[in-house]
Amino acid sequence: MNKTEFSCIVNNNASSLRSHALQFTKDIDDANDLVQDTLMKAIRFFHKFEEGSNLKGWLFVIMRNTFINDYRKTTKKNALITTEEEITYANLSHSATRNVAENKFMMNDIQKALDRLPKVYRDPFVRYFEGYKYHEIAEELGLPIGTVKTHIHQARIELKKNLKNYKNDAYYRA
Repeated sequence: MNKTEFSCIVNNNASSLRSHALQFTKDIDDANDLVQDTLMKAIRFFHKFEEGSNLKGWLFVIMRNTFINDYRKTTKKNALITTEEEITYANLSHSATRNVAENKFMMNDIQKALDRLPKVYRDPFVRYFEGYKYHEIAEELGLPIGTVKTHIHQARIELKKNLKNYKNDAYYRA
């Protein structure tokens, strides 16, 4: 059997694959994507299919494995990228440990974003980031506690703007 004949046979199973994919994803668009990925992998690796064996079973195994692998990738990606309001050392250091090269780029971007902050925002934010309490920062800088909170809040807003690529996951798509 050649690749074209195999493609036709595989495509005839698309409807049964779709209903099976819907059980995994619970979403029609995601199910269609999963079916498409499954069909593409089956056609790409058609030479590994043994004629006379259960084609539908083979396709279901490909689908299950594709779904599991995609789920693991998504879970890892979401664990590495924080979307929380708080920008804390724990969140940034966890995401920065994924890859040494990515870590270096990310830390450079964070440092550049911090350097762009006005000094009145940067100093209280850095101290807060290091773990100091609001009242300790206020005391050290000789500012009212409300001003310290406002400056830290403004620093967060500016950092979010300057680091929005990380929130939108642009650096983690492959």
